[in-house]
Amino acid sequence: MGIFSRTRDIIAANFSDLLDKAEDPAKMIRMIIMEMEETLVEVRASAARTIADQKEMRRHVMKLERLQADWADKAQLALSKDREDLARAALVEKRKAGDMAEQLSSEIAVLDDSLRAYEADIEKLQTRLREARSRQTAIAARLESAENRVKLRTLLANERVDEAMARFDALERRVDYAEGRADALGLADATKPSLADEIAALGQADKVDEELEALKRQLGKKD
Repeated sequence: MGIFSRTRDIIAANFSDLLDKAEDPAKMIRMIIMEMEETLVEVRASAARTIADQKEMRRHVMKLERLQADWADKAQLALSKDREDLARAALVEKRKAGDMAEQLSSEIAVLDDSLRAYEADIEKLQTRLREARSRQTAIAARLESAENRVKLRTLLANERVDEAMARFDALERRVDYAEGRADALGLADATKPSLADEIAALGQADKVDEELEALKRQLGKKD
């Protein structure tokens, strides 16, 4: 048995209340969308049948109009031949055709009203269907988010995760220790002068000796 009994129920439905009362909102919104789609198909099929009926009725009206013209011509012909009785009978047939055409025109007008109602219902159904699909997308996103949170909390509460994190910490400590040793070796190398530094120091010593001798010569001249 469907959730809705007719098109008006769907148009007037309060989706929020239906989903709040449902044990499984995701399942409920799927059922709502399915029933709305089926109803939309039925309304469109009814509208198509109405349009077909209208076209058929309009064809009949056109035939009846041609029939009226034909009976009018016959009545005129009979009257021209002084057959008033035949002219009267032809006019009676013309009147019958006219009455039938008027009746069909009235029925066509009724079908016009039905078509306008169908058009309005289809537009409203499409609007509600878009709304329901939007709700379905939102529900699916919320459900996925909730499931992901459950998985994450379950994962964080797992003892194996704690063990793995402890192993990562131990590995990081080993890396820190290895990097510390490498840095310490670099410091030891930095305190030992290089060959180029030692040779440069010898050159500096020669310059100092030369300056010292120059000072001595200046002092000797002054004495």
